[in-house]
Amino acid sequence: MAGEIFIKNARQNNLKGITVSIPHRALTVVTGPSGAGKSSLAFDTLYAEGQRRYVESLSTYAKQFLDRMAKPDVDRIDGISPAVAIQQKNPTTSSRSTVGTATEIHDYLRLLWARVGRQHCHHCSAPVRSDSPTGVTDRIIEEHEGVQALIAAPIPVSRDVTHELIVENLRASGYVRVLIDNVPVRLDELPDGVRLDSGHASLIIDRLRLNAADRARIADSVATAFAEGDGSAIVLAGDRELRFSEHPVCSECGARAPEVTPALFSFNNPRGACPGCNGFGAVLEYDESLIVPDPGRTLAQGAIDPWTKPRYTGRRRLLRDTAAANGISMDTPWRKLRAADRRFLLDGKSGRFRGVIPFLRSLERKRYKQYIRVFLRQYQLAQECPACGGSRLRAEALSVLIDGENIGTLSSMTVERIAAWFERLELTEFERKIAANILGEIGSRLRFMLDVGLGYLALDRQTRTLSGGEAQRIALANALGSRLVDTLYVLDEPSIGLHPRDVGRLLDLLKRLRQNGNTVVVVEHDQATMEAADNILELGPGSGENGGDVVFTGPLADLKRADTLTGAYLNGTKSIPVPSSRRNPKRRLSIKGASLHNIESLDVDIPLDCMVAVTGVSGSGKSTLVHDILYRQLAARLKGKHGAKEHLGEVVGRVESIDGWKYLSDVVLIDQSPIGRTPRSNPITYLRAFDEIRNLFAQQPAARAKGFTATTFSFNAVNGGRCPNCEGAGHEQIEMVFMADVFIPCEHCGGTRFRPEVLEVTINGLSISDVLEFTVTEAINRFRHQERLGRALWYLQQVGLGYLRLGQPATTLSGGEAQRLKIARQLAGVSRSRGRKLYILDEPSTGLHLDDVRVLLKVLDRLVEAGGT
Repeated sequence: MAGEIFIKNARQNNLKGITVSIPHRALTVVTGPSGAGKSSLAFDTLYAEGQRRYVESLSTYAKQFLDRMAKPDVDRIDGISPAVAIQQKNPTTSSRSTVGTATEIHDYLRLLWARVGRQHCHHCSAPVRSDSPTGVTDRIIEEHEGVQALIAAPIPVSRDVTHELIVENLRASGYVRVLIDNVPVRLDELPDGVRLDSGHASLIIDRLRLNAADRARIADSVATAFAEGDGSAIVLAGDRELRFSEHPVCSECGARAPEVTPALFSFNNPRGACPGCNGFGAVLEYDESLIVPDPGRTLAQGAIDPWTKPRYTGRRRLLRDTAAANGISMDTPWRKLRAADRRFLLDGKSGRFRGVIPFLRSLERKRYKQYIRVFLRQYQLAQECPACGGSRLRAEALSVLIDGENIGTLSSMTVERIAAWFERLELTEFERKIAANILGEIGSRLRFMLDVGLGYLALDRQTRTLSGGEAQRIALANALGSRLVDTLYVLDEPSIGLHPRDVGRLLDLLKRLRQNGNTVVVVEHDQATMEAADNILELGPGSGENGGDVVFTGPLADLKRADTLTGAYLNGTKSIPVPSSRRNPKRRLSIKGASLHNIESLDVDIPLDCMVAVTGVSGSGKSTLVHDILYRQLAARLKGKHGAKEHLGEVVGRVESIDGWKYLSDVVLIDQSPIGRTPRSNPITYLRAFDEIRNLFAQQPAARAKGFTATTFSFNAVNGGRCPNCEGAGHEQIEMVFMADVFIPCEHCGGTRFRPEVLEVTINGLSISDVLEFTVTEAINRFRHQERLGRALWYLQQVGLGYLRLGQPATTLSGGEAQRLKIARQLAGVSRSRGRKLYILDEPSTGLHLDDVRVLLKVLDRLVEAGGT
């Protein structure tokens, strides 16, 4: 078995004691229906054991936790290598993390700009220079050889140091003369009224004739002058006065510039961050589209939303009086008012009247009151910071240029454009020697980004706005940069988010990993990936209890002939049916002048009451249009003060107008973000069905005898019956310092989440901890007589999540599973809701087998039939 990884009797989760072999230095695809056990085999068994053995080889500190780390439920694994897992998740939540920082490209750019960048004045753009003792010596000898000269230093002025103290200190240091109006004067012969703390006196360091023979003495005197003059020196050569500075100083206006260090180019460091936006790149500004959400309304109908609130009746009276005095119609729709009148009502001032934006700004002094903050926030959008233009950096950093470009402009480019810029970059031979290693590191990282199909991303793109697939491919690019060999790479659907045009480049990358001597295991449903694989392993035949078996192993050609679910779709026996007829929508959502990122002044009509697909190659602007423009603009209009809460730094796309939004009652974003960030969040709590289970247990005689209520059976309630040690999480988080934190079962409750007395209450011999271990399908069968509980669980089954365990921590769900949970929640709310909703889904087929896609399409069709878009 030297050429393979041999797994014997794997029983992790729903795996049914399977025994499989995975060839070394090969590309293996693990496929099968959702819930068949693919992740249980690839991540919970294979990767978990590789990680466990790697930790075992590291240090005593790590080993103290080994006995407590959960070992995969498997008899034996032979031939396993150190493992790297690259999962389809985006764990980043900070607005300060960007593509550049996540890939370390920005760190190398900071170093490059600090070492070879040419500094300019941020006031007048003139070159900034700084002097050194050697440079000053060379210049004055070259320009004034043979001339009698004085080398002096300005006497620094401080409010705490008096004239008398300065004289005393200079004498103690051995100095004899000073310069007063360029005239040498002895310290013991200072004229009356002359004070050295006035800022006009200089200390004479040396008097000599400038010539090459005295180079060492001149350089030493200049260095002393810099030390005594706080970085400044003066040379009087004949009748010429020459001033020099060790500090960067503008050659034209004399303004001091900061020292150029890598920290100056970091927006996460106070030295480099723009003071206007604190390094976020965006500020909150009042937006007309939110202040006047319906331009079809008149002033009399309340077009200006802030002044429609009950507490501002006085403002409404003042508006009427001001409109009458200025000839502004109260009965003309806002969009038909003259532009000058609209601008006056927004920003103008006349007598007691102030425009609505100055009025809102006047309320900011009361921001300490929560209701004022909430009121103001609903009229603000995150807009590009005017001080830094969205670059996040202060003007001093942006004034350092390489080949005419500052680091902020370069970071706003796509990876493709940056790579092209570096190819034509011209540096001097001296600069190229300094930057050789830096350029090599930047170039390799850019190539890896291009190889994984992320050339369309800009370096200043926030990492938190990336899809799970994009985040995974960044991790893949970083893994390639580490140049590991004989390593086991386990990947979770790396083709997610890629247009078919870009999948080929990704596959070339996986092949390179394999050719470098690594073993690559990919959980994937994509046919192109299967065709590139050396080996395919299909699990099934179904999901949950009906999965966990190996139904096929071998090459693609054999799979197409095999009697398996995947084989049936590959050979055409099964397929996703195409609708025989299409809907003919009569209403549309019309967007005019949409602009953000690579979308400029786009007009688009989106039909309502049907299913609409937005497609295009990676980086074409799909997410920008649908998420950053459409969703955020509609959320501001439809949700009011409860609308989308943008993270600072996340700029909202602008539109000239949106028509047709009144046909909608709500807009719902169903993306792949986690449903929760702690192990206490799980499917049953997310669907709000846990209340039914807790009530059932609270009604049992044993519970009533002990005085237990439904709260007792909650692992989230502080005063409930949860385990006090793990606080209901079931796991303890162990900080590993040099690795990702490890979650281990709680020592006190053994992972059951509850105190022992709570677990003594049972239904048909099952404790509440046992019920949380049920899959959705098992729970439906066990509680078939509980109508409300069964209905909530049935929706989960309808979206293909019947295999999930009720208490499965949200932190273990894939992005696709989290998204389908959100769809199930919306499906459950369809029967209760009224009105028409716009559902925005981000690649809902993520993580789905073709057979699961067929099921999902039926669910989406039901949402449309219920009046959704």
